[in-house]
Amino acid sequence: EHGGRVLYSGPVDGLRDVPESVTRRYLFHRALPERRPHESRGHLELRGVTSNNLRGLDVDVPLGVFTTVTGVSGSGKSTLLARIADEAAGHGRVVWVSQQPIGRTPRSNLATYTGLFDTVRKLFAGTDDARAHGYGPGRFSFNVVGGRCATCEGEGFVSVELLFLPTTYAPCPTCGGSRYNDDTLRVRYRGATIADVLAMSVEEATRFFTEEPSVLRALETLSGVGLGYLRLGQPATELSGGEAQRIKLATELQRRRVAD
Repeated sequence: EHGGRVLYSGPVDGLRDVPESVTRRYLFHRALPERRPHESRGHLELRGVTSNNLRGLDVDVPLGVFTTVTGVSGSGKSTLLARIADEAAGHGRVVWVSQQPIGRTPRSNLATYTGLFDTVRKLFAGTDDARAHGYGPGRFSFNVVGGRCATCEGEGFVSVELLFLPTTYAPCPTCGGSRYNDDTLRVRYRGATIADVLAMSVEEATRFFTEEPSVLRALETLSGVGLGYLRLGQPATELSGGEAQRIKLATELQRRRVAD
């Protein structure tokens, strides 16, 4: 969804003739907008760092600014960052945002990881149909017996074991991937079922929940880190490392916004 297209393929110099390329401007044109550099608020001093590939390294890390650590594979970047995090923990809260998956099964997704799904389930539980049937927020959780599909147990997928190959997943033959049973899917919020909401992209959900600030806050933060194209219920197994990292980043930024 919103996928790009190949603008150019070939020697670097040939990119000069592709005006649509953003990369072209940075490679061949020096007249780029000037940005005022941020001033650091002091430095975190590390002395004699020795661990893994690091041997007696001295480094001063700027504080209060965006700082990057670069180097070839195996040079000790992650080791240095881990040491920086340990030292910085004594001066305040440190958040380690890695590219590790947010979950290893289809049961995990960005809606559950960010916490916005808790609010969505409460909205569904507050509808007239849900109240008439005595359905609480738990009814709309695919992790709880009752509302979820009994065949796939709320995963939406069933695992397929292949000899000598990694386990793969196929859509559930009973619910078709919706994760829920028919009774749960009869309840609608503004015309949409809980499965419909999970099938929405972040951009679509932002338009759908315009009157729900608590949901909108999380969705806008996800869009802000470039994840507007992801579906709310997209399984964690389908996410790249960079997408997982940005979901974690959005979750932390959302908490900052709540605190502010």
